[in-house]
Amino acid sequence: MSFSRYVFKSGYYPEIITAHAHIILAGSVLMMIMGVALWFFPKAEKEDKKYNPLLIYITYWSMTFTTLIRFVLQIMKGFYFYDWIGIGITIASTFQILAIGLFFYSIWGRIRPVRIQYVKSKGEVK
Repeated sequence: MSFSRYVFKSGYYPEIITAHAHIILAGSVLMMIMGVALWFFPKAEKEDKKYNPLLIYITYWSMTFTTLIRFVLQIMKGFYFYDWIGIGITIASTFQILAIGLFFYSIWGRIRPVRIQYVKSKGEVK
């Protein structure tokens, strides 16, 4: 951002700041939360039809690619004022939201209270 501002003396700075914040928040923090959720929550029960490892894999990579595409387009928006860039940002954002929704839909069956997990492991079903 400083390079763009002081050396090139061009670029729409709020767009570049938004791109930077988005790559940190969605690209790092949110994807870290998704990874920790996969690691932290217990394995899905056999009868859970929502849990699909392939769907989670596809969702994770689609989140990665759409975040990258949005980041690049957001940087481009800081220097070029074409309408298609804004449309591309909107499409990438939509796919990010879809990926997040699909991820949580797929992992929701793994989220259960610790007490139920403990009782099932001991064979004490009440």
